[in-house]
Amino acid sequence: MQPLTDAFAVFNDDYFWPFVIVVLVAISLYFTVRLGFVQFRMLPEMLRSLRGVRGRGEDRSKQISSLQAFMVSAAARVGTGNVAGVATAVTVGGPGAVMWMWIMALVVGAASFVESTLAQLYKVPYRTGFRGGPAYYMLHGLGQRWMGVVFAITITITFGFVFNAVQSNTISTTLVGSANEVGLATDDMVWLTPTIGLALVLLTGAVIFGGIKRIARVAEALVPLMALLYLILGVAVVALNIREVPGVLSLIVTQAFGIREVAGASLGMAIIQGVRRGMFSNEAGLGSAPNAGATASVSHPVKQGLVQTLGVYFDTLIVCSITAFIILLGNPTYGEDRGATMTQDALNANLGSWAVHLLTIIIFLLAFTSVLGNYYYGESNVGFLSSSERLLTGYKWLFLVATFLGSIGSISLVWTLADTTMGFMALINLAAIAPLGGIAYLLLKDYRTQRREGLDPEFRLSRLPHLRNVQCWGPPQEDASIAATEPAKD
Repeated sequence: MQPLTDAFAVFNDDYFWPFVIVVLVAISLYFTVRLGFVQFRMLPEMLRSLRGVRGRGEDRSKQISSLQAFMVSAAARVGTGNVAGVATAVTVGGPGAVMWMWIMALVVGAASFVESTLAQLYKVPYRTGFRGGPAYYMLHGLGQRWMGVVFAITITITFGFVFNAVQSNTISTTLVGSANEVGLATDDMVWLTPTIGLALVLLTGAVIFGGIKRIARVAEALVPLMALLYLILGVAVVALNIREVPGVLSLIVTQAFGIREVAGASLGMAIIQGVRRGMFSNEAGLGSAPNAGATASVSHPVKQGLVQTLGVYFDTLIVCSITAFIILLGNPTYGEDRGATMTQDALNANLGSWAVHLLTIIIFLLAFTSVLGNYYYGESNVGFLSSSERLLTGYKWLFLVATFLGSIGSISLVWTLADTTMGFMALINLAAIAPLGGIAYLLLKDYRTQRREGLDPEFRLSRLPHLRNVQCWGPPQEDASIAATEPAKD
């Protein structure tokens, strides 16, 4: 298997992903200019949109709020890649990779805005609220169902099964590593990983069988908690090394532009590692986050587009930066690729062994919330393929099987293949949002017009009557989503 794994790794690293990155950056720059630098100019609006009210659906139950949809997408975005992926970028690409990670987040924020705004516009009513995503705007916006089917299958396999197995494997190996740290002979405990896998299956099943609303509530509770714990660790490391921070910042900037090289890490390597790992982390343009963004009950599609762009910043500029500073302040050995171990070693050196165990808890939260977010991405797209309840139930059980198998197995080949399928998924999504970007521009123009008039923007299809195949946002007497935009009365 190793030769096959190596062959796919070379294909991904040297040919396929550089092409994907070029396409994503080019389209993101186009959107940045076309939309008037929306990801920079409307930052205050992003924060304001998080406070939007939620309404009730046809069953009078509360729908998903803008904040909850943000948390579901953040749950999938903020995963072990923020710990292991950033560590790889820094140690292989050098400190300059951090700067390119930041730059990437700022640029692709425009693509994130477009895809999530389109997902809101072309969402469809569902018994628990709304459902949508790239497959839906490929069908209703482009009129290309085949394209939506290909995307739905690809994202379900990539996130619903493969990435889910990777996250459960991370949980298992991290818990075993923590057990080793306290002196347990885990090599003799053959029952340990199956027990961890079974416990994870039971915990995951209890959430996913409760539907998107339960997933949203769990994500809303866990995402802020894990971010706060990780932030505390990062701030503690920075505080203990405050005199070295200016030097680290200088190293990041100078090495990013080739002014100063570190341990042979070239400018090209810094750019490639920073851009790629940043994209893996924040998922902007990949077509995954819009599946969560479409579930939100908001009064205007642009609001959720802004919120999801804020998610890109939260993931990269905050969480990834914490990892980068923890590692760089720990005087890492460049050229090695030891993933999360680099972060653990840096914490151990700065704070002691207790920090390693706290990181185990954080990684568990990171991975578990990613499992939940990945599940919903698959559920939404299985629903696009068919409305059969049997198919959805079958997907849930297969998801749990993948969770268990991931926790007890080695999945290096599967992970490498997932890199390819995720890149393919991104290209399909970019091919869809490029021609639909003009609609996002019109929606943004309508939003800004209402804001200048002192209004809380509220979209109705009558404001852009030439749009076709929009399932929600219709005339008040016909639009089932009206209830979703009114404050809920308890």
